[in-house]
Amino acid sequence: MPEILAADLLDPKNDYVFFRVFSEEPALLVDLINVVRRDEPAIVEVSLLNPRLTPERLSGKSLVLDLRAVDERGQRYAIEMQVRRFTHWSGCGLLYLARLLSEQLDAGTAYRRLKPVIGIHLLDFTLFEAPEQAKQALWCFEMRDRARPEVRLGRELQLNIIELRKADRLGQLPARLSAWIADFAHWQEESTMSTHPYPPVQWAIEKLRELSADEEARYWAESRAKALSDEASLLAEAREEGREEGEQIGLQKGREDTARNLIALGVLTVGQIAQATGLSLAQ
Repeated sequence: MPEILAADLLDPKNDYVFFRVFSEEPALLVDLINVVRRDEPAIVEVSLLNPRLTPERLSGKSLVLDLRAVDERGQRYAIEMQVRRFTHWSGCGLLYLARLLSEQLDAGTAYRRLKPVIGIHLLDFTLFEAPEQAKQALWCFEMRDRARPEVRLGRELQLNIIELRKADRLGQLPARLSAWIADFAHWQEESTMSTHPYPPVQWAIEKLRELSADEEARYWAESRAKALSDEASLLAEAREEGREEGEQIGLQKGREDTARNLIALGVLTVGQIAQATGLSLAQ
């Protein structure tokens, strides 16, 4: 394998790279799940539910490469790296988890056989921006009562969110989780990562070197990054066009309101307004 400099390593937050690393090394996925859900009993093994990458899947318009797994207790997991924030992101994430829950029900299946569905979403952006939320980067959402949050309505749905940038900035996290945060935030810093003491992260870095030296892997990683960039650019352009159109509509309405006020005050007539501005106003 050719020597790969740290500066040439693929981004582990690229969803294609993320999928390859954790689908091809399930033990790393087990460790990541355990460090995120550190207050729960540790799992020892997962089985991937969608391990194959097809050309159709890679070029799909949805641009989502998620990892789906089931542990030895039957609990379902959806692990996703998300680098782009979009409107109604939370609704999309919850709908996907609900689908994983409903997929377990075949005709005649008892509800008691439903296994919990657990989402783990790693975000390369800040989702919660209010001042009172600035000191928290790890979130765990469940079905709980508003007045008595200690009362939980079952264990069927759970969504864990890690705001990676905020988590890296805040620090003061459990050592194993901090190690994974460092992997996603500082993968190109040779001095930091080459001496990292946590074995799973060292393993992940070696896997990243392997993928970075593979021409086909680099092609797909760069294609995915370009697709996300193009999509973001198109959305930005659409928003800008919509804003400009809205400003023009607002300006036109303002001119019409001003003209009507001048007419009502007897300052100008409808004809004078039309001659001066081209506005056609009904009396």
